Amino acid sequence: MTQSIASLDLCTLADAIAAGDITSVAATQVTLDRLETVGRKLNAVVRLDGARALQAADAADRLRAGGAALPPLHGVPLAHKDLFYRAGDLSAGGSKIRSDFRADTTATVMHRLDAAGALDLGRLQLAEFALSPTGYNEHNGHALNPWNPAHVPGGSSSGSGVAVAARLVAGSLGTDTGGSLRHPGAMCGLVGLKPTWGLVPTDGVMPLSASLDCTGPLTRTARDSARLLSVITSGDYESGLGDGIKGMTIAIPGGYYRELLHPLIAARLEQAVVALRGLGVTTIETAPPDMAVINALMHLLMSVEAAAIHRRWLIERPQDYADQVRSRIEPGLFYPATRYVEALSLRAQITQGWIASCIGAADLALLPAISIPVPTIEATTQGDPADVARVIGQVTHCTRGINYLGLPAASAPCGFDAAGLPVAFQLVGRPYAEATILRAIHAYQGVTDWHQRVPDAAELN
Repeated sequence: MTQSIASLDLCTLADAIAAGDITSVAATQVTLDRLETVGRKLNAVVRLDGARALQAADAADRLRAGGAALPPLHGVPLAHKDLFYRAGDLSAGGSKIRSDFRADTTATVMHRLDAAGALDLGRLQLAEFALSPTGYNEHNGHALNPWNPAHVPGGSSSGSGVAVAARLVAGSLGTDTGGSLRHPGAMCGLVGLKPTWGLVPTDGVMPLSASLDCTGPLTRTARDSARLLSVITSGDYESGLGDGIKGMTIAIPGGYYRELLHPLIAARLEQAVVALRGLGVTTIETAPPDMAVINALMHLLMSVEAAAIHRRWLIERPQDYADQVRSRIEPGLFYPATRYVEALSLRAQITQGWIASCIGAADLALLPAISIPVPTIEATTQGDPADVARVIGQVTHCTRGINYLGLPAASAPCGFDAAGLPVAFQLVGRPYAEATILRAIHAYQGVTDWHQRVPDAAELN
């Protein structure tokens, strides 16, 4: 029973609980047990509240037995990145500075999950203050990639990626400021969806950069992402998933997006494109604009807005930041206000230019999610700082500019590299094209099984 419950994806588990085939108590107990064992081993867990969760699961089972109409995630146990506030609960944001912070408010997305019947088991690991694309956390230790613990799991939503990939939870919410949902999605073999900026409420979520931050799901399947996105937006992203993608056009940008592309990653992406063509998709080649400008403006917004949040702590407690984290925030203290306003004012114009250049007449653009094979923890934390910075820059090469543009994007697994680590593509659309992105990934997952592969660290056997 333990293995079968842990093996279920989010929608299948939700439907089984609603049908009475599995009790919420059973699902919750299995989830708690696996988070305490496998989750602790992979350093994916910050804290759990098992007693509260089991009490809520028992109430969910009694409600179902009484014949009440059930919401879409009724009795489903979930856990999320440790920067989603719940009033009265600790929320450290992966930091030493906020290790004793208790929120006095609850995030809107948590309220919406509650209303949908989901159970909140606790919080998962993340990079310090959500400021690492690899998952680096000097204070709490590195979360470990379940496909190979010597490698990074991606960040900053590292614990969420590890927990979903290792079948500890069926889904999780994370945040994305420069790729922090798509990185763990790509590196752990999941769908990591960054919605259009502003689509999902971010109140009650520890901020990094208000102009860039997005909340979204990490799941195994496009359908699971659609259900979670529907809940946290009060929209409907699930009903049209099965409509197929015959007649869709997908652009394949070259230039910048091919510059750092490892040959093996390029081969896996081409195989994904072939599969999409087999589903009736037409592809066109496009060329991106000057990404150096876009990346520079993204960096300016993020560092200035982060510095505004951290200014007092940087003065009073600089020693409580990891060097890698502090060095990314401090430049924001020195940009002129005119540069910051300029970066904001140029955003709409530059976004339209990127859409015209990269998507053009197509419906979506397909990019690499990560240009290189998943790096090791050692390569991203030790040795010459310039070498470490170079690897980290390669990780964010294809993701960070999309946050400045505010566009929706999602990573999806499309194979493995020579070391057995996941490879992923990234689909990007016009504003509010989440349904189209998820429909394309759903169709692709219907003819591939990469999302069904299970890492050995999941310990299902």
